[in-house]
Amino acid sequence: MSPRTPGAELPEHPDWLWRNPEPKRSYDVVIVGGGGHGLATAHYLAKNHGITNVAVLEKGWLAGGNMARNTTIIRSNYLWDESAGIYEHALKLWEGLAEELDYPILFSQRGVLNLAHSLQDVRDSVRRVETNRLNGVDAEWLDADGVREVCPIVNTSPDVRYPVLGATYQPRAGIAKHDHVAWGLARSADAAGIDIIQNCEVTGLEMVGNRVVGVRTNLGPIAAGKVALCSAGHTSVLAAMAGIELPLQSHPLQALVSELLEPVHPTVVMSNAVHVYVSQAHKGELVMGAGIDAYNSYTQRGAFHIIEEQMSAALELFPVFARAHVLRTWGGIVDVSPDASPIVGLSPVDNLYLNCGWGTGGFKATPGVGWVYAHTIAHDTPHPLNAPFSLDRFTTGALVDEHGAAAVAH
Repeated sequence: MSPRTPGAELPEHPDWLWRNPEPKRSYDVVIVGGGGHGLATAHYLAKNHGITNVAVLEKGWLAGGNMARNTTIIRSNYLWDESAGIYEHALKLWEGLAEELDYPILFSQRGVLNLAHSLQDVRDSVRRVETNRLNGVDAEWLDADGVREVCPIVNTSPDVRYPVLGATYQPRAGIAKHDHVAWGLARSADAAGIDIIQNCEVTGLEMVGNRVVGVRTNLGPIAAGKVALCSAGHTSVLAAMAGIELPLQSHPLQALVSELLEPVHPTVVMSNAVHVYVSQAHKGELVMGAGIDAYNSYTQRGAFHIIEEQMSAALELFPVFARAHVLRTWGGIVDVSPDASPIVGLSPVDNLYLNCGWGTGGFKATPGVGWVYAHTIAHDTPHPLNAPFSLDRFTTGALVDEHGAAAVAH
């Protein structure tokens, strides 16, 4: 490949993106959480429903939580119809989002490989490919030669501990620049008149009977016609303020980047058996992630042995990376539900809405969940795409079990 200057293709940003207003004393809708999901919800409340008397409250800086702490993989090749439906809706929105926002989000449809290392992996993967096709999701099964053709640097030798027997491949999948996505959504919401309030932590919910009427914050009370929770690993803490015990567990999820390298990795590679996922970012650094830390925590850091195992797994698949240096590591706080699927919809409290439980797969859903969550808030009834992800499925038993179905949950 020809040499290039890392990061040379990244666009310049305007000096001004959004206002930093003082909060008003009341809003029609208050969104708690200024990450990708909260900003996308605000964007679509304005764009699709004309609702602009909205505040997005962020306890830190805009998109400084999981939105800035993920590996930016975007795909829709999930097994179950319900999951494929919402993620494919999101992927179609991703494909037009830069034009919609008039902002460069650097969505790169470089494809995603999910590797198979055992005969059971192969059977599960082929099943998922056929299911994807029935749902109108692009998917292919590749043998080891096909994997090597798509990504020549993957070690496809048969003489290794975890031989690559093949992979599922979704050509339309890829990555986007996470901070650009957040900035573009924030810019759009701000232009519509929505207030984005940073350094505004919600410390309580104001209730009248079984109805939420506002929030208490470190900047004072704010009345609200509707309150939409959208804060990933802390959503269960907020819901508990209204007396709702959510079936969620919060865990750290770690990732890392290498030093800048010349472009060598053309796609995204994921493996459940070896458990690592690797892509190369626009500037040139390798981006790697793996599984959650086993313990519950609200800290944005994790155990060192997870990073060790992640790098060991990466070298199983990519010996060519053996001399690369780790530049930095980080962690986010993910909220995991019993069936590894999200909770999006109404809550037992009137005018209080839930968007949580995305676990390790929240980034890829960003525009899709913003669309359906905005619909749910505007109409006080779920959109057909998020109706299966109601809280009461844990009572009825109508689970959407993605734990093992999608080869890897990310």
